[in-house]
Amino acid sequence: MIHAAVAQARNTSIAALSPDRKPHAWHIRTEDRFHEIAHLEMPTVIETFCMRIFLTGVSCVGKTTIGARLAGLLEYRFFDLDLETERFFETSIERLRNRYLTSHEFRLAASRALKQVLAREDSSDSVIALPPGGLLGGYWKVVNATPNATVVVLRDRPENILNRITFYDIDSRPLHKVLTDQERELYLREIERDIAYFNRSYRRAQVSVDIAGRDPDEASRKVRDSLTPAPLRDRRQA
Repeated sequence: MIHAAVAQARNTSIAALSPDRKPHAWHIRTEDRFHEIAHLEMPTVIETFCMRIFLTGVSCVGKTTIGARLAGLLEYRFFDLDLETERFFETSIERLRNRYLTSHEFRLAASRALKQVLAREDSSDSVIALPPGGLLGGYWKVVNATPNATVVVLRDRPENILNRITFYDIDSRPLHKVLTDQERELYLREIERDIAYFNRSYRRAQVSVDIAGRDPDEASRKVRDSLTPAPLRDRRQA
């Protein structure tokens, strides 16, 4: 997993923008592998069937930025599970991760924060950005048991993901770092390995959306449309 300032190898992952941070900024967060509002005039699958939307994908693919915009389009509540986990445990994701010997143990513990989010009354209609391993271990047990939910995996080219990186330290404070050409090659290979590693679990998602070449607004609309029946989508766009 990619790590801040080429720090502890395979002990961090890139995650997307937090809602209270500057738009189009991205950050590194420790996770696993060892280590504006537009009103919809036509009903959608989400409005009639799916009460919760889980967004997953590799680090820095855009889950948080796109998730926040998607929630705006649907007039849903948005939750960034990384932030909710830090609030729940009152520590940074990386410090929490360092308490556990394995990723399995970490996910099992961190899934308690997801359970708390799902128990909230204001999460009944919501978009929830999961970490890269959100369809593994303890996370998956919670997600899979959630009624009226749809899982969406976001996909993008490694080169695009690389261009979004901003680094954070162990306490989730932003770090300024300009990558050398050699470091860019290193991180690009790490991103490619992450995609290969997590891809098997992403087959559990009901919906897969390729956002390559799209800005966050375009990507969020594409996700929304992927959850909308084609006849209704055609009528709305007419």
